Amino acid sequence: MVPKTKPNITFQGQSYTSTAIAWNDTAKSANGTFYSGSVQVFASNFIAKNISFMNLAPMPSPGAEGAQAVAMRISGDQAEFRGCGFFGAQDTLHDDKGPNPVPAGQKNINGAITAHGRVSMDENTGYVFVNSTIGGNGRIWLGRAWRPYSRVIFAFTTMSDIIAPEGWNDFNDPSRDQTIFYGEYNCSGPGASVNMRAPYVQRLNDTQAFQFLNTSFIDGDLWLET
Repeated sequence: MVPKTKPNITFQGQSYTSTAIAWNDTAKSANGTFYSGSVQVFASNFIAKNISFMNLAPMPSPGAEGAQAVAMRISGDQAEFRGCGFFGAQDTLHDDKGPNPVPAGQKNINGAITAHGRVSMDENTGYVFVNSTIGGNGRIWLGRAWRPYSRVIFAFTTMSDIIAPEGWNDFNDPSRDQTIFYGEYNCSGPGASVNMRAPYVQRLNDTQAFQFLNTSFIDGDLWLET
């Protein structure tokens, strides 16, 4: 755990395939999803390079309660993960700066890689995945609309066949189809086919994708390493 009083900490490994921090708490064992993280960072300006974060709790059975098992909880502002891996069965990467958990990694049939929450189009938030690889077991969505203005983009991402053909889920609320922003750009792999994607999914062109492909989206010039 990196406390709020210790900013500017870096965790660095040799590569995400050979260096890892792992534990196996769940929401049930830790008395809450927030506390189940194998690594929990509350400080600002945290950097991780070439390392994996793992929660080794087993894949939960359908309907299981208290099975959320966070690998990395990031609560501080301005964090950078470069060449890192995130592994877990449910709520793998938990970003406190969003209103809700950000599940990632292996999930069951009802799971999603992201559950971004944005309650207004005026909120300058969103999740952007660039040059990523998605793998695992089961069948999952790229995102589910936890709030009506949820915004998630995948670009230059390799997707295995665990991605459901429709790709995304509006949280069973069709009224959100007009306000959510789910985009894909130059992705590859068997899970990247857009032929059967949900009708509200946007196939981004070069102009639409540009704003999400550089660090200006997160004001990176103000704090990211160069």
